[in-house]
Amino acid sequence: MGAALDIRDLGVSLSDGDRGFALRVPELRIAAGETVGLTGPSGTGKTLLLELLGLLRAPEPGGVYRLRPAEGPARDLAALWTGRGGLAPLRGRLFGFVPQTGGLLPFLTLAENVALPQRICARPDPGLVTDLIARLGLDPVAGLRPERLSIGQRQRAAIARALAHRPRFVIADEPTAALDPENAAEAMSLLFETAARSGAAVIVSSHDLDLLKRFSLTRYRLEIDPDHAPGRPVSRLIAAADGREAA
Repeated sequence: MGAALDIRDLGVSLSDGDRGFALRVPELRIAAGETVGLTGPSGTGKTLLLELLGLLRAPEPGGVYRLRPAEGPARDLAALWTGRGGLAPLRGRLFGFVPQTGGLLPFLTLAENVALPQRICARPDPGLVTDLIARLGLDPVAGLRPERLSIGQRQRAAIARALAHRPRFVIADEPTAALDPENAAEAMSLLFETAARSGAAVIVSSHDLDLLKRFSLTRYRLEIDPDHAPGRPVSRLIAAADGREAA
């Protein structure tokens, strides 16, 4: 059994004058190799939740966020925000990120972009970079810079980059939003298949319910609490019943 993320009663609140927004995660467990699909209407905090999971956003005190490794004691990830150091290096080792538009650095070639997380995490593995590029069908354009790539090629490069340093978890925020349906399905398949080969879990948010239904995923959705105070919505994560959640 590999590493798992365990969350209970985790939350974050945002405020701007007399308006606010709160995200609440009563319970969530993501196991090694699992694929998780996250849906919810616009404004329910999908990106905020992914930031929370990826150690890009500090949670409110009192919640539980732990990494349970295959062996040894659990690590308190929530406590990293109140400690001294250690947050950024652990984030880099644990997580790979696939943003909506690829997020490639324009002054690096595709191959250099894919290898970048290895350099940052001091995990050089040129063979893995070559393998990921080949597996994702990017060999012919490996030496090109992002401006010369198609949208689909940039997204496939982002998938390769997210996996290049062998993270335990890959977080993908609407990774197919800029793609047409055919390329979206291909990119999503490649993401899941490539992550499965490395044993990484994948957490992906999407508005495209029909696309997510093509895959075997653990499904969650975010919903606004109907009893929230005016101007201060509260969004909660709940397990999704297939076919009934809103995008």
